Amino acid sequence: MAREKLEEHFWALRKARKSEVTELSGVTKERIRRVLGVIGKAMSNDIVDAVFALLDDQLPSQFSRLKTGLFRDGATTAHVGCHVGILQRGKGKLDREGRDYWIKPLRELGAIEPVTLEGEEFVPGHIKAKSPNSAYRLAKDFVNILRSSERNVDARTRAWAAADAVRDRLAHQQRAAAEARKKFSNEHTRLIEAVQHDYAPHFLPEFDCVYVDSDDGDRVTADEKAKLAEVGIALNPSDPFPDLMFFDRKSMRLWCIEAVTSDGEVDEHKVRGVRRLCEQSGCELAGLTTAYLSRKDWLRRQKQHQNLAMNTFIWTADDPRVQYKLVGGPL
Repeated sequence: MAREKLEEHFWALRKARKSEVTELSGVTKERIRRVLGVIGKAMSNDIVDAVFALLDDQLPSQFSRLKTGLFRDGATTAHVGCHVGILQRGKGKLDREGRDYWIKPLRELGAIEPVTLEGEEFVPGHIKAKSPNSAYRLAKDFVNILRSSERNVDARTRAWAAADAVRDRLAHQQRAAAEARKKFSNEHTRLIEAVQHDYAPHFLPEFDCVYVDSDDGDRVTADEKAKLAEVGIALNPSDPFPDLMFFDRKSMRLWCIEAVTSDGEVDEHKVRGVRRLCEQSGCELAGLTTAYLSRKDWLRRQKQHQNLAMNTFIWTADDPRVQYKLVGGPL
């Protein structure tokens, strides 16, 4: 859902509410403040309201592809920002960059855990960098703390927040995320390798690979930073991060590729983002390609999403000598 439509959607939700919601999943904001106070974390309204949002057992999931599910099962930063800023406060969506202040502090304790929507379920960890399916949810044991009886809540909170407990909890979350990444990233890695070894030599012989997105580790390696700087490209956090970027130094043209196994096709939003990147870098956009492992994957996903931008290319690893162009208006 585009940012404008998402915000309009939350304004409509707020308008439809007949009264203020004071309790979600059996927890009030007063209880959230009390628990955060025992933990010793700064009790900013943003943190309190973000936790309250992630407790929402009344609002359906904001992932359109999910037929069932609740907001509390997994929500993106944008979902949480709209929930807090619009649905709860009636103002405007929280700044996405502010997540370092209203999500990160509780991630460091293991109270909020990263998840990724794969198919019809959320799996642990953010298994692909900058994926639109990356989300957050409250850890079950933290929800249990929030739901503790009045008599036991302070003692249970102190035990939960002890250093040893935090280390064990984070280690468990990291192991679960590593297993999920291993399971779901293999196909993505295989497709990226197919693009490098089959697609690029055949269709982009004059282009050099200057960037490959990684599922973990540094977003841009030192070697890639040097290659990108050499051709005048500096990636900022707000820029699009295609899976692969190829550059023709003679013509100063950039070609970007998205390797799609679960999400991330070249849609109109991505085209606009890459165009801005080219303008600020003083180069020309040569083309954009969406790559799939198979024609079957391509047709299956487009039957459901129909989100490919006109005048971009499609390539499948199972038929490597052919690429298709979606013909329409100017790119």
